[in-house]
Amino acid sequence: EAYYWLRQNTDEDSKVMSWWDYGYQLAGMANRTTIADNNTWNNTHIATVGRLLSAPEDLAYKICRKLDVNYVLVVFGGLLAFPSDDVNKFLWPVRITSAVDPTVVESDYLTVNGAYSVGPDISPALKESMVYKLAYYRFAELKVLPGKVGFDRARNTEIGHPSVSLKYFEEAFTSENWLVRIYKVKQPSAYGWK
Repeated sequence: EAYYWLRQNTDEDSKVMSWWDYGYQLAGMANRTTIADNNTWNNTHIATVGRLLSAPEDLAYKICRKLDVNYVLVVFGGLLAFPSDDVNKFLWPVRITSAVDPTVVESDYLTVNGAYSVGPDISPALKESMVYKLAYYRFAELKVLPGKVGFDRARNTEIGHPSVSLKYFEEAFTSENWLVRIYKVKQPSAYGWK
């Protein structure tokens, strides 16, 4: 569904950034250029994608502009209770990135008790990370469970920060069950942001 959308609704020369797991699928099924794929052996290259996912929005935007990225794709299982999503994988991008960039520290994304949580005890760094923002943007609008705001079924918790806003990225596509979310990188114009 998402790859078909990319093929039909984006320019042929569009570049898509996602975690490397989806690179071959993006290239083969969507026929779009990816920044990293399953054959990327260069740790620095993969770490750049990890840095985007772990970064606050302003830094993530600079990375996208430097690499001429048009779209960012994340896999999100919070609605379907799909545990193999980018939110659960997130510590791996952080670990790979920290091996290249010492400013990225895994403990910054953990709670004060050293746990990984998107719940009420979410760490400030995780709350501001692009993986969190791109996964949970508008998620609180869904009524997953009565009386719960932003209940993530994959992690069995209400998200700790339901009010996610974006400045440099705009939602372009969300699959029917929210499994794949695609965001367009906004381009600067002479009069502000498009």
